[in-house]
Amino acid sequence: MSSEAYPEGPAEAGVVDRPPLRSLLFVPGTRTDWLPKARGAGADAAVLDLEDAVPAADKLAARAQVADALARAAAMPEQTGRMALFVRVNPLDDWAGAEELRAVVRPGLAGIVLPKVRSAQDVRLADRLLGWCEQEQGMPPGRIALVPLLETARGLREAYDIARAASRIAYLGALTAPGGDVERAVGYRWSPEGTETVALRSRVLLDARAAGVPCPVSGLWTRIGDLPGLRAFAEQNRSLGYEGMMAIHPSHVPVINEVFSPSSAELARCAELITAVEAAQREGTGAVTFRGEMVDEAMAHTARLVLERHGA
Repeated sequence: MSSEAYPEGPAEAGVVDRPPLRSLLFVPGTRTDWLPKARGAGADAAVLDLEDAVPAADKLAARAQVADALARAAAMPEQTGRMALFVRVNPLDDWAGAEELRAVVRPGLAGIVLPKVRSAQDVRLADRLLGWCEQEQGMPPGRIALVPLLETARGLREAYDIARAASRIAYLGALTAPGGDVERAVGYRWSPEGTETVALRSRVLLDARAAGVPCPVSGLWTRIGDLPGLRAFAEQNRSLGYEGMMAIHPSHVPVINEVFSPSSAELARCAELITAVEAAQREGTGAVTFRGEMVDEAMAHTARLVLERHGA
């Protein structure tokens, strides 16, 4: 499906404030009854999957099931609580893809996860279709977030252009699971240490940050029982600058949430650092020694942002 097949849709929406998401847990579209498990695990978001997790023969039934789950979430928000609901749709290669998008865009939906994104043109098409769907549902323009999955070599190479293609893009990052689309596209050999993909994840993160994408996330860890390995991989992603990860099993959610949340000691350090810098500023000094380190307003500004996001 080409974007040239469509006339201009609604005007591009303004930027919507997107909340940070530490954990986005995939749930098969055929198992919406697992949503309470996702919420119980503490997932910040559940991604109802209509793509790889659903056999071709079951896709229409799964679409209806997901649409029903979203309608229930909108009518009874206490069922999902603060857990956001996303849907991974199938690629927008034909009219069936557009109809699928139309079926799931409704109140209760936080965002669309779009697979196999190759270029900015794919994003512009999805953005236009989402705008029409929002208009049809009486939703504010730009309300639905768009999460492009960079699963092709071209998509990874053009991450910056893809990230800038629509203001609704959020949570974009590099997913480097073993044996999946990205490994096949790039040709690396996956290892638990992740050294072969550090450069790739770092470059995509820089592209996302430079494009102003809020809250980039990475992933995936597919070894269900290897929680120490998951923790090491999550900590590596956090050190690179990612703010969350996608997950495939509820047991992974608590580990991911812990890694991507500052500890009470870190929050206390931020508060103390701000106090020290502001005290120095009142005395006419721009920098001050704090716990053996030289700090100034730049560090205080970072600390304020951490407290603003995580202090509660």
